[in-house]
Amino acid sequence: MNGTTLSLAGLAAALLIAWANFRPWWRGTRDPKALLPYGSGWLLGALATICVGGVLGWGAAGIAGLTAGASDTLVAHLVGTAAAQLASARMGTLTPAGGVVVVLALGCVILLYKASEKRDRRRVLGGVICGTVMAALPGIAAMLGWLPDTVNAIGTWGHTLAGGGSL
Repeated sequence: MNGTTLSLAGLAAALLIAWANFRPWWRGTRDPKALLPYGSGWLLGALATICVGGVLGWGAAGIAGLTAGASDTLVAHLVGTAAAQLASARMGTLTPAGGVVVVLALGCVILLYKASEKRDRRRVLGGVICGTVMAALPGIAAMLGWLPDTVNAIGTWGHTLAGGGSL
């Protein structure tokens, strides 16, 4: 994901989507279950940024690029300034066993999406957009450095549990 174009306007769009998801929750009952659609989408988007060479990684780069491009165009037309570019980074790498865990997470998010109503489906998609944009930022990628290690460890544990031996 290091070749992905990120911009300040794209980050602002992601933050606006995050605010649109957290504000009703904060003003409402603050039930943690209400954040499940957005949070699961965010996690999938963040995990997609480390799927280099796969369709999820390609999609994450495309989502971040489209968000940056559309936001840059909007800012350029509204205020007439050029886009401010941001650096991008990756959280880490996946092992083959960790890749299986990411595919399982994708399956869970797809099932959640299919079982959800229209409003929660939009929250899942908004979470994916925010996750791909925010997790590619160097500071957030550094803070989430534990995520690929955790996914890889869960995959290794599952591989060992299934009788595959140690990796």
